[in-house]
Amino acid sequence: MSLILDTFPYRTSRLTLDDVARATRLPRSTAHRIIEQMVRVRWLDRTNSGYSLGPRALRVGSNDDTNALRSAAAPLLHALMLRTGMTVHLATLDNGQVWFLDKMGGQSATSVPSRVGATAPAHATALGKAMLAWLTPEEVDRRVAGAMTRSTASTITDINLLHKQLGAVRGRNGIAFERGECFDDIACTAVAIRTPLDSTIGAISLTGKSDVQLDRVAPLVLGIARQVNAAIFPQP
Repeated sequence: MSLILDTFPYRTSRLTLDDVARATRLPRSTAHRIIEQMVRVRWLDRTNSGYSLGPRALRVGSNDDTNALRSAAAPLLHALMLRTGMTVHLATLDNGQVWFLDKMGGQSATSVPSRVGATAPAHATALGKAMLAWLTPEEVDRRVAGAMTRSTASTITDINLLHKQLGAVRGRNGIAFERGECFDDIACTAVAIRTPLDSTIGAISLTGKSDVQLDRVAPLVLGIARQVNAAIFPQP
């Protein structure tokens, strides 16, 4: 396991089975057997293009990554809050849950029952859908298919409908929506912050009352997410 983990040079790296076998000098069949065991216990994730570090591996040193994400996002989130008057969230994906890293908002924030450090079901939130949309269908199934509990009368509990919605998110350049699915009378739009290799490190959302016109503010969220992305992963 240590040999295999050491072959991933970056937290966002994706390697094929042949890459791992060549780097570790393990027999291909042995490497495959160990990798599949590591996928089952979440040290690695299986993707369309190979394997990447999984949630358990990413937790090692995750405080540094979380701090970097929050530092890059904080001034932009504050500007977004002032411009819209809505509640802004920053979150990461933890298996089938979204984990709130930051929350900003004036009086509007008190009406949104979320808090920093708490979690919410990914399938019922725009934040979760924005990040799930960039996982493989198999990985989405593994994370949420058996845990699609109902938070409100509007919560989606059918995995096929969720996949359809995730496809729509990708078709909108990553913009996700939800109305009353996690909390009654609350609507939200979110966009994921993605690495150069198309994995996600977090997501940003704008939240307001259920009658808010999300289409109007969604492009603002997309723009802020791209600015945060550029701050963390500057292009040459």
